[in-house]
Amino acid sequence: MDELIRINYDSERPTVNGRDLHDALQVKTAYKDWFPRMCEYGFTEGTDFCSFLSESSGGRPAVNHQLSIDMAKQLCMIQRTDIGRKFRQYFIQVEEAWNSPEAVMARALQFANHQLALLKHQNMDLTETVAVQNQQILEMQPKVSYYDVVLNCKDLISTSAIAKDYGKSAIWMNRYLHEKGVQFKQSDIWLLYQKYAQKGYTSTKTHSYSGSDGEPHTKVHTYWTQKGRLFIYELMTSDGIKPLIEQEV
Repeated sequence: MDELIRINYDSERPTVNGRDLHDALQVKTAYKDWFPRMCEYGFTEGTDFCSFLSESSGGRPAVNHQLSIDMAKQLCMIQRTDIGRKFRQYFIQVEEAWNSPEAVMARALQFANHQLALLKHQNMDLTETVAVQNQQILEMQPKVSYYDVVLNCKDLISTSAIAKDYGKSAIWMNRYLHEKGVQFKQSDIWLLYQKYAQKGYTSTKTHSYSGSDGEPHTKVHTYWTQKGRLFIYELMTSDGIKPLIEQEV
């Protein structure tokens, strides 16, 4: 089927631009006078068409409309011209193609895929929330050893601060700890594997910030306890990596 006029498929049903149809039908009356006159045949906004502003040839906003295919088809019939009959037949073909079993099935499949993608996104968010909550629960479990009590310091330290002690970056440190099987990344958050999560090495903090949409958002960051800092020291020392203060000049 050759395209006589552009059909818009962005909404729930196909539509056609009112001014485009006016030009295609070669109507002599100005669009601003013609369209209100056509509406007198019983067409209603919100059902048969919707209004919007578009840029006119003079550069100033002009009222335009998106018409349902059924309305466009009836407008073609009202014109009572050969070109009107030609376009009416074209719109009938558009309707038939839109309502064909193949097209209906394709739209249903597209909707199902969209819903599936949405559910996958929601599942990822839920997985991240559960992972963070699991770590926070483990961090809240009581310390039982004297060593834990002594090192149960309230001062927390960021990964970047620890990395600086070794002349490294936070990116390097996070990669190193990941390669050593200490932590994994869940979305944008580094979390400890189960083997280390109950040892009191980390603590999480929730920070609030305003997003680009103007709405308040929260983000969880992982910090290291003094016990975790000593753990990293022992781990890196075993690999021959010493902090700057212990390196020979």
